[in-house]
Amino acid sequence: MKNVPDTALGRMYEAHIDFVKSKNIDALLDQYTDDALLISSFMKKPLIYKGRDQLREHMQGILGIVGLETEIIFWGETDDPQTLMITEQITMQTNDGEAKMRFADSWVLRNGKIAIHFAGMVQYPDGSLS
Repeated sequence: MKNVPDTALGRMYEAHIDFVKSKNIDALLDQYTDDALLISSFMKKPLIYKGRDQLREHMQGILGIVGLETEIIFWGETDDPQTLMITEQITMQTNDGEAKMRFADSWVLRNGKIAIHFAGMVQYPDGSLS
């Protein structure tokens, strides 16, 4: 991980990525509220997941991630309300070789847990933009 600030949200983000890398879905889910909402653009169309069971379904995708590396390109956070907005350069290994993507993630927290997560793909592995 590169360019992560040493703040409470920075440490939460680092733990988040470590949970993804270690494929620890339960620990990842524990970062979310029970009624969390996640909106994903990873499939080039909006997919909406609400609640722990649906988030668990979405997070099954991390099981195939190998060699994940992240570099923060933009970081913005607020304390009241607690929010995070980032863009990341992502590199990982796939069956077709190395994939490079750009993500945009935004979190809205409630009581220290992610209540709303916008998980956006900005640039797909094929180079196309969202």
